[in-house]
Amino acid sequence: MAMTRTPVRRVLDYTVLSVLAFVFALPALYLFLGSLKPSDEVLNGLSGFLPTHLSFDNYAAVLDSLNSDSTGYFWQFMGVSVLLSFVVVTGGLIVNSMAAYGLTRLKWRGQNAVFTLVLLLMLIPFESVAVPLFYMFNGQRNTLFIQALPFVANAFAIYQFHTFFKKIPPSIEEAARLDGAGPWRTFFAIIVPMSRPVFASVAILTFLIQWGSFLWPVLMVSDPSVRPLPLEMSVFQGQQPPDWGQILAFGVLLVLPVLIVFAFFQRWFVEGVASSAVKG
Repeated sequence: MAMTRTPVRRVLDYTVLSVLAFVFALPALYLFLGSLKPSDEVLNGLSGFLPTHLSFDNYAAVLDSLNSDSTGYFWQFMGVSVLLSFVVVTGGLIVNSMAAYGLTRLKWRGQNAVFTLVLLLMLIPFESVAVPLFYMFNGQRNTLFIQALPFVANAFAIYQFHTFFKKIPPSIEEAARLDGAGPWRTFFAIIVPMSRPVFASVAILTFLIQWGSFLWPVLMVSDPSVRPLPLEMSVFQGQQPPDWGQILAFGVLLVLPVLIVFAFFQRWFVEGVASSAVKG
């Protein structure tokens, strides 16, 4: 029989959860409040946690121009990051979902061996192959194409799609086959509409990884015109003397698109995570 929580236990649980939520949210809150302060007040720590007066001057300075020697503006770097994320997320959803469908539903020789290889690729961190990739594509540096190419196909995304597709009853595809639908039509007209939760989950996770990508741009980008936001932030932070108020404002603007994307896909993301946790 399920144990019922007493009012005292319930108050205790909510108190502990509230304290933990505050602790985890404190860095983000400090980031936002610090972006509203003058630079000389940012490093005062908790003693100067609240700004003496609210000011969006740091945001205006960042959005206007990064500095007098910069060849571009904030929106240029934002545009590069948005374009790269769109290409990687969109291309990844198409490529990885189709690869997973082929590994899940289509029967062909070597299918299990290929899926085992996909699982093994999940164990290899990108840092271990970054240098070989650098030498392979050194002639294509400073291009948007080479910044996006290594991240379109993703072993973990294939595994997520594969896990979700296995839970779809085969009888649905058999009925479509009896109606004359081939594999392509079955996938795009039936499987894809039924798989919105996993598409949302993969889209959010892929976007998070791509939006915060730093190592690969460091290796492949030296031209400011194709520099994404995370790389530009490191350049911006390295300027002397550092303006910590503007640096924190830059950080807020860097995080904001992630929050917007998560808020837009939140419902499907939660459904996708929940469905992945339930065995078929």
